[in-house]
Amino acid sequence: MGTKYAPEALIGKRIVLVANLQPAKIMGVESQGMLLAAGAEEVLELATFLEEIPPGTRIK
Repeated sequence: MGTKYAPEALIGKRIVLVANLQPAKIMGVESQGMLLAAGAEEVLELATFLEEIPPGTRIK
């Protein structure tokens, strides 16, 4: 994801974040969560919502 989306491009976006994961080094960078995305090979798109969802809403 880091090659497709610059950190500043995510500001203000409502995305799905999987949090409270055990920290792990991924490609040399410490990760403490994951963004939910879908796609094939190098074509990935972040999971988003059609309607306004408050930050912190749990996904069921």
